[in-house]
Order: sequence, then structure tokens, then C-alpha cells
Amino acid sequence: MFDTVLVANRGEIAVRVIRTLRALGVRSVAVFSDADADARHVREADTAVRIGPAPAAESYLSAERLLEAADRTGAQAVHPGYGFLAENADFARACAEAGPVFIGPPAEAISLMGDKIRAKETVKAAGVPVVPGGRDPELAAAARELGAPVLLKPSAGGGGKGMRLVRDLAVLDEEIAAARREAASSFGDDTLLVERWIDRPRHIEIQVLADGHGHVVHLGERECSLQRRHQKIIEEAPSVLLDEETRAAMGEAAVQAARSCGYRGAGTVEFIVPGVDPSAYYFMEMNTRLQVEHPVTELITGIDLVEWQLRVAAGEKLAFAQDDIRLDGHAVEARICAEDPARGFLPSGGTVLRLREPSGDGVRTDSGLTEGTEVGSLYDPMLSKVIVHAADRPTALRKLRAALAETVTLGVQTNAGFLRRLLAHPAVVAGELDTGLVEREVDGLVASKVPQEVYAAAAAVRLNALKPAGDGWTDPFSVPSGWRLGGTAQPPAFPLRVPGLDPVTQEAPGTGTVTGDTVSVTLDGVRHTFHRAADWLGRDGDAWHVRDHDPVAASLTRSAHSGADSLTAPMPGTVTVVKVAVGDEVSAGQSLLVVEAMKMEHVISAPHAGTVAELDVKPGTTVAMDQVLAVIAPAESDEEETA
Repeated sequence: MFDTVLVANRGEIAVRVIRTLRALGVRSVAVFSDADADARHVREADTAVRIGPAPAAESYLSAERLLEAADRTGAQAVHPGYGFLAENADFARACAEAGPVFIGPPAEAISLMGDKIRAKETVKAAGVPVVPGGRDPELAAAARELGAPVLLKPSAGGGGKGMRLVRDLAVLDEEIAAARREAASSFGDDTLLVERWIDRPRHIEIQVLADGHGHVVHLGERECSLQRRHQKIIEEAPSVLLDEETRAAMGEAAVQAARSCGYRGAGTVEFIVPGVDPSAYYFMEMNTRLQVEHPVTELITGIDLVEWQLRVAAGEKLAFAQDDIRLDGHAVEARICAEDPARGFLPSGGTVLRLREPSGDGVRTDSGLTEGTEVGSLYDPMLSKVIVHAADRPTALRKLRAALAETVTLGVQTNAGFLRRLLAHPAVVAGELDTGLVEREVDGLVASKVPQEVYAAAAAVRLNALKPAGDGWTDPFSVPSGWRLGGTAQPPAFPLRVPGLDPVTQEAPGTGTVTGDTVSVTLDGVRHTFHRAADWLGRDGDAWHVRDHDPVAASLTRSAHSGADSLTAPMPGTVTVVKVAVGDEVSAGQSLLVVEAMKMEHVISAPHAGTVAELDVKPGTTVAMDQVLAVIAPAESDEEETA
């Protein structure tokens, strides 16, 4: 076994790898960019090395700086985690040339399976069924030959980044251009492939482990059908869809796929499975790294996958054969991401003001957070994962819903409440899943209305803040009691503004208690308790940012651009594309700007025909949420129609 291992990653996966290194008595080396100087993975490692400025290209994606850090600290091996350089064959080769062992498969296997088309050809020759498709340079022609709908995918990466479902071939060229930009941004390679889209499919993957002595086993499957924008959000093991015969057949196909490329270490073979016929499964791709959802497999098998990545890389043989693998109970994982469901799941950001993560019997949280963590727009939006294990699926779902209700991340909007509601959806409870379920049901799962008790709790917090400190004499005019000389006391009122709603005046509740980091209010005989931090309130995984509303300032802001429409940033991020200039005439719906955050693009379009009156940004400009980007003066016809 190695003495020292460098973890070439950040966030929750770096913390998770460090945990196993500590358990094995192996010294851990963390790396960090300037943005992560005080991050949790830096604090928990035995030592840490600064590797560059905040942009990933100058830090976590710099093979040269990572290998220099390994050399400086005497690291004998490098664990890449997932994302960044985890599936980069050049980095694996660079490690081999520089000396430290790359904890992953051989560079040749990464290269082969990283090229989705070559991968399909290879596994097809090994007898594994594949989905029909095509690739660059005949991408558009192949898509038109397949016919809509088709799925565009980056050839060099996974995780849903850059994937585009095209149902109308009239917009194919525009979708290809957007997919190329996202692929280049995420993987440094804009090569694409196209596949036939199978409606209402299930996404099921098989975990494999291979050593350097010819042994390959599979550890069962994971159901990953609950997705948004092709990004997994809930994963579970085992799948309720598969019977023992199909499970064994898919497992053997995954083993053959691993053998076909000379695989070594932990890997995942992904299949697309028609829900109406589980036996008709198709190979999609092989992820040549540890998966985000690996904990559910660990919980049902009792096998630490990171430990066996290390042991295999150190030259050890697998200590178990296929017949030794047993699946015990059911495990489910939820990914907690920095995104705001109420704003169309756009990336969010901010400082973690209060953090509470669930634990206990059968509950595990993998997290990269601490209170005070600054969540920015430079890296992936996933913050943590909550995973539960129980004897059966219904119990596991209930435990995960309860664990998400305990999750508190005030200061940054997350999807925890949304995931809790999703896990209670009748189709999810029944196991009737497919990759389009979330998109079809999303409107009913997003909390569209702020509960009345949130206003009451906010009023109670404001009322408590106005109470004078000290036990001495108090000026009665300074007490927020509504007292008036010669008159009847009136309950004080507080103007409150909640994002997405008009300003509201809420009377202070008759019963309210503020104690430290909680606030409780009673309305109509029902007591409601919230977590609080600064101007944030949270309950059952949901959070609300409650801010003071100044009607005068709001009026001035509205009148500043009278007769024109301001286009604001829907999320904190960076402007990557500017397609217009001041004075340009634009049509309604025309694409004007592109803002990118956490590897996600958002196109800003003209709300109506008109002229660009103001343009306050350029490519590379960093913007805050709701910052004005441009102003579009309406065309004369639009002004007359409005009048």
C-alpha cells in the first residue's frame, strides 16, 4: 500500500477519498485553488498545496501543477476523484511518466472508452448490444438520418454536461453549436456524437471492479433514471425493474465490456433500458472512474470502492470472486446541489451561514461543506450527497425523506426540499421510473407559493430584533409594542419582500418565539418551527431568503429605465458570449447574451423587438444575480401598443 496519496480534486469527493485514506493509515495531500484556500478538504487532509488561481484551467485542470504538487510532497500515487482530470488519458500518461501511480484504469482504456464511438464498436465486438448513432464529422447528417428525436452527447465526457435532446431538426445546427460550447468548457474537447433517443427509457448502470491479475467482478446495478437535464439527482440500488436473470445478464455484459478494453480499477458500465422490456438493454458508455453515486453500491455490498481502487492500484488482487458478492437491503442517494428550483433550477451561490447535515443509523452524508463555505459559480454545483440504507425500498425512501427534512444549508439555495417532494411522488414510490419523469412532473414538485407561516416567522424575527437590550429603564416609544400616548396599542406591521412575490405587509404574529438559531410561530393553533441565520429561514429542506423591502428605492429602480426593458442576470456567473452592440436592432426572442455558471449555459433573449439602449457587459464579465446586463428600448409599434 502507498504511504502518501495526492487527491487531485476538491469538494465532497476529495473529503470522501481522504476519509478512506485516513482509515487505511495513508497520508493524504489535498490541492486547492485560491477560491478553496479555506475549504473543508484542505482542512481535513494531512497536508495541502496551493496549485493556482481560481479558474479550473489554471488549477484543478493543470496536470503540470498537480504533478509538481505530488513531487513536492512525496506522493506515490494520485487519486483523481471524478470530474476534472479523472477521465483524462493524457493525465494518466503524465502520471506514469512523472512517477506517481494514477489510481484508475490504464490510459489506453480511458482513451478507448472516452471515445464513445470506439467504445461502442469495441463492446459490440464483445457481444454487448449498443444504441444506434453517429459522430463527427458527419454529425448533422447522421442525426438527420436517424430522425428526431436524437440526443447530442460530448464524446470526451459524461455527467450530462453538454447533452442536448433535439426533438425538432429545424434547430439542430443551433443545438449542436451550444453543445460544442458546453463540451469544450467542461472537457476541453468539443467533439460530439449523436444517438437515437429512446422515449421513456430507464438508466441502469453496473459497477465493475477489475484488478491487474485478470479478475473482473460486478457489484450489481444502480437505478439512475431520476434525472434533470440529463443529470442524475436520485440514485438507488438495486433496481426494482430487474429480476435475477436480467441482473446476471447485464452484469456479465458489463464484465465483458471491462475485459474488452483491458480495464483495471473501479468503473461503471451504463445501459439504457426500455421500461416495457428490461431484457432489451443497450450499452451507452463506460465511465472510467469512480461514480458520484458509488455510495449506494458500498452500502448494499459492504465494499469500500475507494479502498479497492487503492489496493488494485498498489498491485493487490481482488479478495473476492463473483459468487462472494451479496446484495443486502436497499440504498438511495440524493444529490444536494446549489440551485434554485423556484428560478428554474438556475445555479445559486452565497455563503453557508448555517449548516446541519443528517447522520445516524443507516444515514450517511458525503459533503464538502462547512459553515462559512463560499459557494461560487466556478465549479460544479453539487455540494453534498445524502445516502440511506434500509432493509427494503419503502423504508429507505422514508428514511431519505426524513434525512432531507433535517438538511439545512442556509445562505445558499439548494434543491433539498424539491428532492424530498420528488421522493414522495406516487410514481417514484411505486418504482415506475424513467429518465423523463422529473421533467414531466417538475411543476408540481417546485414550491410555487411561500407559506403564510414564513411571513409570520420573518415578522417575529424583525420584531425580536427591535426589542431594546438590557434590563434597565426603557423608553416606551422604543419598544415594538404598538404603544401610543393616549391611544390604543396597535400590533406593529413590517413590510416584507420574498423573492418571486410582490411586497407584502405582514402583521407580527400573536405568538412567536425567537431563540438563537430557531424561530417558532403559532398560526391558527398550529406551531411552525424554522431554522434561521441572518435573513434566511429554513424548514424541511426548503429555504427562504427574506429581505427588507424599500418601496422608495424600488420605485426609483423601476423608473430608471422607463419605456425600456432591463435584462438581468438570472444567476451569478460569467458572460461568455455577447452577440449585440449598443444601437443594434433586435427581434423578439433573439439570442443576445450567454451567461455561464457551474458549467451551465443560460441564454438571454430579447423580450420584444427594439433597440439595444444599454449594454453593460462584455465576454468575461463576472456578474451577480439580478445584475442589469442590457436594456432593450421597445420598437415604436410596441410602445404604441403598450400605450
